[in-house]
Amino acid sequence: MALPRRTLLAGIAGGLVAAGAGPAVGLGRRRVLHVRPGDSVQAAVDAVVGSGWTIVVHPGTYREVVNVPVSAAELTLRGATRDPRDVVIVHDNANGTRKPDGSGTYGTAGSATFSSAAPGLTVRDLTLANDWLRADHPEITGTQAVAAYVTGDRSRFSRVRLLAHQDTLFVDTSALEAFDRQYFSHCYIEGDVDFVFGRATAVFADCHFHTLQRDVAFTPKGMVFAPSTARANPHGILAVRSRITSGAEDAAYKLARPWVPSYETTAWPSLVVRDSRIGPGIDPVAPYTNMRDAYPWQSMRFAEYRNTGPGSVITVPENRPQLAPAEADLHTPAAYLGDWRPVRTF
Repeated sequence: MALPRRTLLAGIAGGLVAAGAGPAVGLGRRRVLHVRPGDSVQAAVDAVVGSGWTIVVHPGTYREVVNVPVSAAELTLRGATRDPRDVVIVHDNANGTRKPDGSGTYGTAGSATFSSAAPGLTVRDLTLANDWLRADHPEITGTQAVAAYVTGDRSRFSRVRLLAHQDTLFVDTSALEAFDRQYFSHCYIEGDVDFVFGRATAVFADCHFHTLQRDVAFTPKGMVFAPSTARANPHGILAVRSRITSGAEDAAYKLARPWVPSYETTAWPSLVVRDSRIGPGIDPVAPYTNMRDAYPWQSMRFAEYRNTGPGSVITVPENRPQLAPAEADLHTPAAYLGDWRPVRTF
């Protein structure tokens, strides 16, 4: 059982928390909390006071919801090993899941296993998952089940596995007028419907996107991306040097569709996929589709550049816009992230 927050804070002041009783605090000037099986990751987050803390999660499966508040600036949450499979944070809420207090359902963002509003967040070397399954809950129609919901500027994810089905990763911003930046490197992200979506300026470098097999008779079975970029933001979602694989049959998936939320009808979704390998699971003839006919994908900011693989073949040029070399210079990690350099070089 994890210690209550007041006990944790007392331990911090003294430099030590009893082993096995809860998250253990590092000694000296380093502000480090250790979480082990039987402890709560959320309890460690709740113990954070001020910025610059590190929470080290030791190998195990932690079934809980974790919410990092805006006050926990510059927090680092990392697995104790370099293998993200060793540490799994998982829960199973969906959009349509009813809250225990009877106040309604969780909604899409509220279904997230992990959520953060903290600026300067770093997450690495662990797995974030939502294992809610449609087949287990035929009575629920709100089937979005988010693994991670991220807002806050300068959020960085490295060697993180993000696992769910619909709406796996919600890359959002703290406000419509905020162009919060997020950087994902060497991450693995899997799902089926719109499983990378939102309005953040989100860069994916050297990532692996995997579309799941889905037991439905219709196609497309799903889409990888669903950006909802604010009209004033020149940068949306960028995937570079990445790859897309599939557990489904060839051409069963679309690369993307635009999301124009009913609460934000001025959105102008932006997506660029470049220098990446697109496998046969993506429909090469018509890789984009509409979410709503009122907002056709052709009117959005969708483009590709120098992609390879069977899912990238240009068979109908008007169906997959390509950047010119001069335009491609405007769609790089450095251009999207501006004065923030989450890694030394891009």
